[in-house]
Amino acid sequence: MISHTSLLPPPSVSLDTSRGVFVTGTDTNIGKTLISAILCRAWEATYWKPLQTGLNEDPGDTTTVRHLAQLPSDRMIPPAYSLREPLAPDAAAHHDQITINPTHLTLPLSHQPLIIEGAGGLMVPITDTMMMIDLIAALGLPIVLVVRSTLGTLNHTLLSLEALYRRQLPVLGFISSGPLNPENTRRIEELGQIRCLLEVPLLSPPSPHMVEHYSKKIPTLVSLSRGMS
Repeated sequence: MISHTSLLPPPSVSLDTSRGVFVTGTDTNIGKTLISAILCRAWEATYWKPLQTGLNEDPGDTTTVRHLAQLPSDRMIPPAYSLREPLAPDAAAHHDQITINPTHLTLPLSHQPLIIEGAGGLMVPITDTMMMIDLIAALGLPIVLVVRSTLGTLNHTLLSLEALYRRQLPVLGFISSGPLNPENTRRIEELGQIRCLLEVPLLSPPSPHMVEHYSKKIPTLVSLSRGMS
């Protein structure tokens, strides 16, 4: 008899959200920056994107989040590395003739919870020996996974969850980005044994008003920690 799912079960680990969360996604250009702005606004958090690439094309996600979440400067931590090319961090660093030192990617001090936004997905290389999932594990924060709402998301999301569960990394929940798709949301919750924290349509262009609106729809950090511990 075929079992319902062969996905590894979520790890039995406590979720301490007092220091914040790490926002990652199943892909690049999936809405992580918008979601990070919403979480910063909702949880009165400080934002940090340790690895910023693509500065040849736009001013960077730190500037975007500050505008969308209307954050003061003392709740913005500059990237550890700011790279020009819109590539994976290791390739962008190579283009800029920079060597990324993992010891510069440690958890910064903050009086507020941190929203740390990753670059790309879990298996994006940071150096020859370090991927984004390794940085997530090293920082030790619960994870918010941003997923697409559209066709293909089940495969991408379950693959990402499999990688996280295999490493016993704590996943707080997922946020669906794109046109509302209740069936995909339900199936991810069921197959991934994970909670949907929020569903956000990708409206263009995003605005501070939109961020304020959706920031009121997500549970508080304290309630999430209690509910998942």
